[in-house]
Amino acid sequence: DYIDTSLDKYDNYEAYLDDHIKDIDLFYLEDIELARNLIALGYQSQGEFLHREEFESRKKEIQEAIKLRNSNQPKSLASAGCHIEDSKFLTELASREENVRNGRLATIIFIRHKKEGSNEISGYIDLADRLKNDNFKEYFEKTKTLLPRKSDLSYYNWDTQRCYINDSKNFKVIPNSDEGLLFRNTRDRKIINVRPSFFYTEKDEIEKKVTKGKSKNGDDTTRVDIETPEYLQVVFFDDTTRVDI
Repeated sequence: DYIDTSLDKYDNYEAYLDDHIKDIDLFYLEDIELARNLIALGYQSQGEFLHREEFESRKKEIQEAIKLRNSNQPKSLASAGCHIEDSKFLTELASREENVRNGRLATIIFIRHKKEGSNEISGYIDLADRLKNDNFKEYFEKTKTLLPRKSDLSYYNWDTQRCYINDSKNFKVIPNSDEGLLFRNTRDRKIINVRPSFFYTEKDEIEKKVTKGKSKNGDDTTRVDIETPEYLQVVFFDDTTRVDI
């Protein structure tokens, strides 16, 4: 939408008045303040003239309109322009970024990782939560590696056997003695069971490194296993949200 920014060039009302004062006014009046007062009273004005309250109100409206317009501008994706073709993990991550950011998709990532000289760790990550709080440009540019943290949905250190479980804004963790960890989507209340036996599996004939599975529950939850050299194990659990955004 069009926003009239004609008042942007005036830092304050005095500058607005000065722009309406003519050289001949100053020649006869010899006083800038007197000239401003006359202009403010409506003398010498041609066309629409704003009084101080109108000027300040209009300036505020313009600033708020510009702020709203800027906030509605689509944000560029962190994966945009990054060379990730050689990484199956980052390619899968990028394919979900936009839908997770706009709320159409809720994704949990299970990562198991061990680096030489460090402990083996694993955990379930709420992708939307990390997209909101992390600089994913660093991951897509391969300057950092996405790893589970103690603040994620779950975190387990295989050497120390320390375990951490946390709810996020998007998922509530439900420990279950029979099913293991369950995750309830706080948006549509759907329960995500991450056990492999809960999904039908189907090997992708084109990309042999990906095993896709659809929930046996008949809902829209899918499981995608990735074989990648960056990690010991990676699994994406995708839930298409049921509610309107």
